[in-house]
Amino acid sequence: MILKKLQLKYLFLFICVSVAIPVATTAQSDSAFKFLKTIKGNYSYFSVDNLDNIYLITDNNRLKKINGNGDSIAVFNDVKRYGNPYSIDVTNPLKVLLYYKNFSTIVTLDRLLTMRNTVNLRTQNIFLVNSLALSYDNNIWLFDEEDFKLKKIDEQGKLLQESIGWRLLFDTVPSPVKIIDRDNFVYLYDPEKGFYIFDYYGSFKNRLPFLKWNNVEVSGKTMYGFDDGKLYSYELSSLQLKEYRLPVFFGDYLAIKAMNRKIYLLKSDGIDIYEIK
Repeated sequence: MILKKLQLKYLFLFICVSVAIPVATTAQSDSAFKFLKTIKGNYSYFSVDNLDNIYLITDNNRLKKINGNGDSIAVFNDVKRYGNPYSIDVTNPLKVLLYYKNFSTIVTLDRLLTMRNTVNLRTQNIFLVNSLALSYDNNIWLFDEEDFKLKKIDEQGKLLQESIGWRLLFDTVPSPVKIIDRDNFVYLYDPEKGFYIFDYYGSFKNRLPFLKWNNVEVSGKTMYGFDDGKLYSYELSSLQLKEYRLPVFFGDYLAIKAMNRKIYLLKSDGIDIYEIK
């Protein structure tokens, strides 16, 4: 009976959220993007934090941090200690997380990319994790794929809190590929099911059914995602969904990211940066 009531409650939340999302506006023209600069170099990976610092893996396998002007801030030379990182979280410019999935190991770096700690999740009886992120209080969020719980651990791997098992919350259990901690909420994204939003206590709040997005991000009060040659932005305050068709002049790119009202394009010879008007 309790489980049935929970299911009805979250079905009602899903319907309310779905109704609240307006139809996407007409696709914006090429004039919606203004070229800002190119940062030259040969890179295999990049990410951007909320201060416009850019993190790059160079052709000689170094992790490099540069500011918005392209000036070098720091370098980490041992990025391949456990092979290629599965993910790099730069939520907090003062603390960077490198996750090596094959070794179930998290490496934390400080603002100057100096190694400060490592955590082996297997020693904490956590064996299958596909997504993790830094929390607002400098701990670590992760989704345990074996017991289907959102968990928070500290720098030593000690369990601080965990959510209810998702099998009790949802008819079909999501498998999030991305976790983002922003402004009092934790966002978990499954391309097949959408965004699942939790509060800082691990309690489920609501769901946004944006499907098939990739390279998702939450920057301030705006969600970003890409799909089929388009950029989508969703304003959490106004519930307005905008659609931008990616222009031809973007050319061929290896990776793309939206952050801080900018688009970053990884190309064979560097990073192109555009403002989203």
